[in-house]
Amino acid sequence: MLVERIGEIACAHPDTLVASSMGVEDTLLIHAMMQSPQRLGVFMLDTGRLHAETLSMIDTIRERYGIEVQVVHPESDAIRDYVDTHGADAFYESVELRKACCGIRKVEPLRRALAGRSAWITGQRREQSVTRAELPESQWDEAFGLRKYNPLAHWSTEDVWAISRALGVPYNPLHDRGYPSIGCECCTRAVRPGEDVRAGRWWWERSDSRECGLHLAANEAAQAQPSTPASV
Repeated sequence: MLVERIGEIACAHPDTLVASSMGVEDTLLIHAMMQSPQRLGVFMLDTGRLHAETLSMIDTIRERYGIEVQVVHPESDAIRDYVDTHGADAFYESVELRKACCGIRKVEPLRRALAGRSAWITGQRREQSVTRAELPESQWDEAFGLRKYNPLAHWSTEDVWAISRALGVPYNPLHDRGYPSIGCECCTRAVRPGEDVRAGRWWWERSDSRECGLHLAANEAAQAQPSTPASV
C-alpha cells in the first residue's frame, strides 16, 4: 500500500521531502503521507512562470491538510542575466537554451531544497514518457547525492485517477482542461487525443529530450523494478 510505503521511507529517512509540481500524482502522494503517522515536509518549485491554477493549489493543500508547502524560488539575478542575454522566451530557440532556463528556474532551486537531506520522494511514473520507461521505485540520485523514491513508478494513469477520485484527493483544475502533465505555463499545452501524457511538455522538441534536468541523470541510469498492483 502507498501509505505503508511512504511510512517505510519516512522511518528510514525522517528528513525526506516530498516534491510537488501540484499534479495529481503529487497531491495523491501528499494525501497518502497525511495518512501515515510519520509526517514529511512538502516542497514546490515556483519557477516564476507557473499557471495561476498551479499556484492556487498551495492554498488548496493548506486548507485540506493543514500543512504549509515550502515554496522554493529561483535566484532573481540568474533569471535577469538569462533574459538580458538571450530573451525572456529564448527557450523556444534551442534545446540548449531551454535546458539552461530549466537549470536556473528548476535544477538550482531543487539543489538548494534538497541540500542536507538524505532522500526525496517524487510522483514520477514509468508510463509518463520514454525517458521514464525504466524508472525504478528506489534509486540513488547521483545528480543530487541522496536517495530518491518513486513510489508511483509502476502505477498507470487509470490507477492514479481511480484512487484519487475514490478518496476525494484535490487536484489541479488544469487536468480537466487537457493537461495531464503540468509545468511552466509557457512550456505546457493541452494534449491532443491519442498523445502520450507528457506530449504537452516542451511540445516543440523531440520526445527523447523532454526532461528539465530534475530527473534526467538519475533516470538514464535507472534499472526497471518488478511491477506490483497499485493501492493506497
